Amino acid sequence: MIGKIFITRAGYDPELGKHVKDPYLGPCPTLGACRPDVRRKLEKGDHIFVISGRVPEHNQFVMAGFEIESKITAVEAYRQFPEHRLRKREDGQLTGNIIVRADGRQHELDDHSSFDARIKNYVIGTNLIALATPEEIAEGRRQTLEALRDILHKGGKSPFAIVGRFGTQLTERQVLELREWLETLKVSVN
Repeated sequence: MIGKIFITRAGYDPELGKHVKDPYLGPCPTLGACRPDVRRKLEKGDHIFVISGRVPEHNQFVMAGFEIESKITAVEAYRQFPEHRLRKREDGQLTGNIIVRADGRQHELDDHSSFDARIKNYVIGTNLIALATPEEIAEGRRQTLEALRDILHKGGKSPFAIVGRFGTQLTERQVLELREWLETLKVSVN
């Protein structure tokens, strides 16, 4: 078991910024079109952790982590998860992480390049641990930087300085420590 931790695009924050559509962090977490490098390298039993994007004057936080249960194609995901199909919300933001149409071609709302690489390895997750309540998120914002320093054994003044542009590979021990920290954080605020 290994893992990967990465930062979403700037501005993507479930409380203060844009809607986070990929990964989907609901009852059955998924990672669809984004981070084809992560989806290709990790296998069943490995873990994915995601940090909110940078929003000026607010701390980023580890939003969630989950275990990979399986990987399928985007066409299979289109059939299996209709609620994850790409579409516009009432506020005009995009939601959904399945970038194909029913015929398997690229959805007109998708602006990713390298479409063929992005429709492989749609990740279906399990064992989600997510910071969801305002109290959990606030505590996550307060603790994330120090937790990343401790768990990843790296210095830095921001999650980006610690994790980097392409994310950081995690050892089994780091995966377990991140999960334990998130669990402890959730329990401490409830």
